[in-house]
Amino acid sequence: MAKTTIELRVNGDRYEVAVDPWRSLAEVLRDNLGLIGTKIGCNQGDCGACTVLVDGRSTSSCLMLAVEADGREITTIEGIAPSGDALHPLQQAFVEKGAVQCGFCTAGMILSARYLLDRNPKPTEEEIRLGLSGNICRCTGYNKVVEAIASAAEVMTPGDAADKRRGRP
Repeated sequence: MAKTTIELRVNGDRYEVAVDPWRSLAEVLRDNLGLIGTKIGCNQGDCGACTVLVDGRSTSSCLMLAVEADGREITTIEGIAPSGDALHPLQQAFVEKGAVQCGFCTAGMILSARYLLDRNPKPTEEEIRLGLSGNICRCTGYNKVVEAIASAAEVMTPGDAADKRRGRP
């Protein structure tokens, strides 16, 4: 079967990529674009390690075919910070609260948290836990992760994201 050329807009940059039609978005992000912050864990959409934002929605990139992402806006962990010199408030809170152990789940957790906070800027602990229900961590438990998200929510303002630096709403 012939490769298909698709256009991906990833972290504000445009890419044209020739892909096999059966390749997942996670594979293309990692293998073709070198964005290895997106992890492939279970490869079944159960663990959340591959979570990215597609058109602002939390998405398991291991379950999405790359051809389905043609023309869509994708945000990975590499694109969430406001600049190369500063961390996003969620990243900073994860560091400050000790919410990172091995780091395998961290990118997916942060992007799921970003999705949650974009829709609910001041979530309760229960809402944070529900927002992370698709993400599995084997190292920290979840208390420090929940604390980090709650802490970030206190300092974030609506739209406090990498999109501001790229001139998007």
